[in-house]
Amino acid sequence: MDEMLHIRCFEPNDEAAVVDLWQRCGLTMPWNDPHKDIARKLACEDGLFLVGLSGNHLIASVMGGYDGHRGWIYYLAVAPEHQERGYAREIIARLESALLERGCPKVQLMVRESNLDIAAFYSRIGYSADNVVTLSKRLIADN
Repeated sequence: MDEMLHIRCFEPNDEAAVVDLWQRCGLTMPWNDPHKDIARKLACEDGLFLVGLSGNHLIASVMGGYDGHRGWIYYLAVAPEHQERGYAREIIARLESALLERGCPKVQLMVRESNLDIAAFYSRIGYSADNVVTLSKRLIADN
């Protein structure tokens, strides 16, 4: 790694930088309003929304969740110009530690089928594909 990544919990004044990061990393979709996703996460007040800073520049994020049964990972992002330096691995490790402290026995995530690079990244850090079908139902439309 070039520099140490300072990892801390998301703060409300990080919102614009986080949304910009997610957009630059291609994580936002028209049917998910990132500002609403952030507001919903902050309503949980669980300390599982982390950001990474290099100096005073926000360059990484990961949003975690834990429902008492499984942990979840969402919105892992590292600014394109800071990728391939170990920062994604570092912020994921911090989230995994926070989940473990809460007694979380298993963590899972979803990766778009077209995103082979990120699927390979997760495989390299110990994640494997489960033989499941993910189903969803939208209860609130963001648009």
